[in-house]
Amino acid sequence: MKRILLPVIIAMIVVPFFDAPLAQADEPDRLTLENIFLEPVIPGIRPSLHSFAGDQQSVYISWNDSAYFDTGLYKLDLDGGTPEPAEDVNRVFHSQNNRLIAYTKDGDLYISNADGSAERNLFSSEDNVYSIQWSPNGRSIAFGKSGDIWVTQVSRPGLQQVTRKSSDEPNFSLNGWAGNQALIISQSDHSDSRTIYFPTYLGDFVSPGGTTRGIPAVTVQRADLETGERKTLVDGVHRSSTSASASGRFIAVDHADAALKERKLKIFDTHGDTTASVLFEDSTDGWLHGHSMEFAPSDEKLMFLSEQSGWNHMYIADLRTGSVEQHTDGDFEITWASWIGNNTIVYANNEADYGERHLFVYNTQNGTAEQLTEREAYRYQFSLSPDKSTLIYAKTYFNEPYDLFKIDLSNPSGEIQLTNSVPEQFQVIDWQEEEYIRFTGRDGETGLSMSVLYPEGYNPENTYPVVVFAHGAGSLQNVYKGWSNNYWREYMFHQYLTYHDYIVVEVDFRHSTGYGRKFREDVTNWMGKYETIDIVDGLDWLQEETGGALDLDNVGIYGGSYGGFMALYVLTDKPDRFHAGAALRKVSNWRNYYYANPWYTLPRLGDPDEVPEHYDRSSPLTHASELEHPVILLHGLIDDNVGSQDAFQYAEELIQSGHEQFEMMIYPSERHGFTSPNSWYDEYRRIFEFFEEHLKSESE
Repeated sequence: MKRILLPVIIAMIVVPFFDAPLAQADEPDRLTLENIFLEPVIPGIRPSLHSFAGDQQSVYISWNDSAYFDTGLYKLDLDGGTPEPAEDVNRVFHSQNNRLIAYTKDGDLYISNADGSAERNLFSSEDNVYSIQWSPNGRSIAFGKSGDIWVTQVSRPGLQQVTRKSSDEPNFSLNGWAGNQALIISQSDHSDSRTIYFPTYLGDFVSPGGTTRGIPAVTVQRADLETGERKTLVDGVHRSSTSASASGRFIAVDHADAALKERKLKIFDTHGDTTASVLFEDSTDGWLHGHSMEFAPSDEKLMFLSEQSGWNHMYIADLRTGSVEQHTDGDFEITWASWIGNNTIVYANNEADYGERHLFVYNTQNGTAEQLTEREAYRYQFSLSPDKSTLIYAKTYFNEPYDLFKIDLSNPSGEIQLTNSVPEQFQVIDWQEEEYIRFTGRDGETGLSMSVLYPEGYNPENTYPVVVFAHGAGSLQNVYKGWSNNYWREYMFHQYLTYHDYIVVEVDFRHSTGYGRKFREDVTNWMGKYETIDIVDGLDWLQEETGGALDLDNVGIYGGSYGGFMALYVLTDKPDRFHAGAALRKVSNWRNYYYANPWYTLPRLGDPDEVPEHYDRSSPLTHASELEHPVILLHGLIDDNVGSQDAFQYAEELIQSGHEQFEMMIYPSERHGFTSPNSWYDEYRRIFEFFEEHLKSESE
C-alpha cells in the first residue's frame, strides 16, 4: 500500500466560550476535590454531535456553554461562528441524492426540501412513526409503527403495510432496503430470556425493577414488496448485522454465534435462488471484536474489517466475481472506516503509535493512501455527513480535552477546529503532563502502554506511595496521547493525588483494545490473571527506571466496574504487591454478571453451567475470605448494569470470615454511572481519605 502524506494546514474557527461562573476570578488555580467533582465543571462540557442539519451546512451539537451538566442543543455553522442555542430539532434523514429530508413531527412522518421548504405530511397516525429509511431511488420511505413495517410513496399516493404481527408476536425491526423493491426486516424473540431484578427503594414503596436479560433468537428476512413474499435469511440465536447493495442484488449477513467464536460473511444473490454462499470466515478461541461491513455507495463491492490476521484490517470483496482482497496489513489496527465513493474509503488507524490515531483517504483502485492528519493526537467519534463530503470527529492531546474538528473530504487541505469549548478556568490549572510509556512485559514479548504522574516536587532520591488506576469495561483503551473522555474526573483526581505525594500509574493491561487480537484475547476464560501480571510488570519496570522511587510496600489500587473487579482481584491474588483497594460499582461475582449481561460475559468466560471453573477463578468473591488488606466498597443501590448484589455478597463474605478492615458506602439514588455531582464528590472524598489512612500511616 503506497502512502502519500498531504500537507496539513491547521485552521481554527474560534468559538468563544460564554461567560460562566467557572471563569470567575475567585476560583482557585489549584485543584480541590470540590472543584473536581462539583459544578461548574473545570474542563467544561464536551460537545457531542447530535445531527447534521438538512442543508448539511451546519450541525446540531449537545453542549452546555456554562459548564453545568444539564446540556442543551446548539446549532453550529460549519463555516465558523459561535454555537447558537437551538430548540429541540427533529433528526432528519436524507434521500440518496440529498435533495429531500424526512423526519417525524408530533409522531407523524414529514418530508421537505433539504433547506426545510415545501414541507409535506406523508403519514399520520395515533401511533408514532420510527425507523425512517429512504429507498435507494428516493421514491419511497419505509418506517416502523406499532411493531409493524410500512412503506409509503413520496411523490404519489401509496401506502403498503409490509408486516402484520399478531398480538403475541415480537415486534418487527427495519434493517434496511435491499434495492427499491425489497426490505430486510427482523424479529427478536426474548421468550427464553430471564427476568433480572434491580429494586429501587427511594419511593413510598420498593419497586422490584424487573428487566428482561438474555441473547434473543433473531429471525432475519427479505420482504419482497411486489409479491409480498418473505424469505428467511438467518434465524436462531446469533449476533448478526445486515447490509445490501444499492441495486438490491446482493444481501450480506455478517453472522456470528452468540459466544462470538465464529464469524461467517454470508452473501445472498437475489438473481439466483438466494441460497447463501460464504464469502469469508473467521474463528477464534477468544472472541470476535471490531468487525463491521459496508457496501460501496452504488457498486457491488463490500468493505469489511476483520482481525483474522491478528490485527483489525480492511478487506474488500467484489461480489460479482467473489474475489476477496486484504487491503491493509501490519501490527496496527484500522479503528474506523467508511466509503466516501465507489473507489475511495476514509479510515483511521494507529500505525504511528498505539496512543495516536490518524486519518487517511484510500484509493481502492491503485492502493494508495493519502494521510490527512499530521499532528500527534488521538481522534475518535467519527461522523460522516450524509453526502460524504465532510468528516467530523473529536480530537484530543495531553491535557487538552477534546473539541470537534472537521475535514473537507472533497478538498482535504487540513483539519479545521469547529469548537473551542474549554473554559479559560481550565487553563489556570498547572496540569502535569502524563508520562506516556511503552514497555515490554516479563515474557519478553507483550508490549504494554503505561501512563505515570509524579508527585509535586518529585525527588527520585525519595520514595512515594503509589495509586494504580484500573480502567473499566475490560475491552477499552485508556492509555493514549490525550485527555480521557471516559475518565475525565479520574484524570483530574490523579492530578490531585500528585499534590499529596502519590505516584499515579495506569497500565493498559491485556484485554484492552487497540493492541491486536492476541493482546485482548489472552484473558479469555480467566479474567484477572494476565491483567494483574501486566500491572505488576508496569510497577517493576517503573521502579527500575526511577531507581527505586516507588514505595512498593504501600501500593493502592482503585477503579470502577471492570476496574473495581480488578481492585478486588489483585488484593487477594497478589497481597504482597497491593495493600489497599477501592472498588467502585465492581463485579465481584461473574455469575451474576452472566445473567445480567450474557452479551459481555459469554464470549469471555463461557456458560457457567458448562465451565464453572472459569467463573470460580475469575470471581473475587471466591477468594474474599482470604483478603488480608483494607478495602472500601462503593456502589449505587439501583445499579442495573452491575447489580448492588455484588457489593452485598462480597461484604457478607468479609463479615462471615471475620475481616475487619473494610468500609462500605451505598448510594441509594445512583445507577452504574452516577449522575449527582454530590455523589461523585462523596465517593472520591472517601477514596482519597481511605488511601491517606492506609498508604501513608505506616510509611510516615
